[in-house]
Amino acid sequence: MITGLQHFHSGLAYLVLLGLLLSVILFLFRRTQASFTAMDKRLALTTLILTHLQLLLGLILYFIGPKGFAYFQEANVMTNELMRLYAIEHITVNILGIALITIGYSRAKRIAQPRRKYGTLALFYGLGLLLILSRIPWDIWLA
Repeated sequence: MITGLQHFHSGLAYLVLLGLLLSVILFLFRRTQASFTAMDKRLALTTLILTHLQLLLGLILYFIGPKGFAYFQEANVMTNELMRLYAIEHITVNILGIALITIGYSRAKRIAQPRRKYGTLALFYGLGLLLILSRIPWDIWLA
């Protein structure tokens, strides 16, 4: 079961990154549009939902999986880069990134002017994307 969740978490990460990248690019280029379309709203909401689903899977894996919280029982968790990444850095930075994405979506919902709405979404989704990209275990992910 854990292996299946790990594969789902890894596979969903591609959709999350694609959604975030697409959102940031489109929202940056559409800042001059006169209206915020229903398609833009769907893209922003779908990306938000995907990031929250990814967070939920990650939290489940963090607490029941062999990595993450289990690494806190190791004496050398802070000196071992891989253990520190899984036990502390990956979860903390990704939660911060998803929090920024959530804040951006919530703020944008209340903004009436399309230019400011697009800018807010692009900024917060972009910052969230950068944080998430910074803590992906690339050496394992690309292997």
